[in-house]
Amino acid sequence: MSGADLPGVNLVGLTLSKTDFSGANLSGANLTRVDLTESELGGSNLTRALLIGAALTRSDLTDSNLTGADLTSAQLDGACLINADLYWASLIAANLNGADLSQTNLAKSNLTLATLIEADLFWADLAGANLVMANLTRATLTVANLSKACLVMADLSGATLAGSDLSGADLTDSNLSDADLKDANLRGTNLTGAILSGVDLSRVKR
Repeated sequence: MSGADLPGVNLVGLTLSKTDFSGANLSGANLTRVDLTESELGGSNLTRALLIGAALTRSDLTDSNLTGADLTSAQLDGACLINADLYWASLIAANLNGADLSQTNLAKSNLTLATLIEADLFWADLAGANLVMANLTRATLTVANLSKACLVMADLSGATLAGSDLSGADLTDSNLSDADLKDANLRGTNLTGAILSGVDLSRVKR
């Protein structure tokens, strides 16, 4: 299936684990509840695709285009999404635990209630993203762009945010205990009610 041209295809509920869809055109496809565990989707076009409840555990989505895709409640734990484009994508309640999202574009995406425990978001773009009540425990967000992101009641305990841009972000009632904020940009950041125990704020930019 590598390089297949399947725009708008309906594959609802199928089991397609370990399938090679690398470089495929699946734009607008309905992949709701599809099992794509450990599949190859690198470089694929999944713009505006429906992946609601899809299983993508340990799948490779490197350089894939998921702009505007709906990944609500999708299972992406351990998945590789390096340099993927998830601009304006819906990842509500998605499982991204241990996923590699380094250099990924998540600007304007909706990650409400998503779990990103120990996820790698190095240099990721999360500008304007919605991360309300997201779980980012021990996640790596080194030099990530979180400007104007909404992180109300998010759990960032033990997260690495060194050099990150949190300017204008809303961290109201968030948990930042033991987080690394060295050289982070906190200009205009709302920290009302945030838990900051064990956090060194002496080297942040204000």
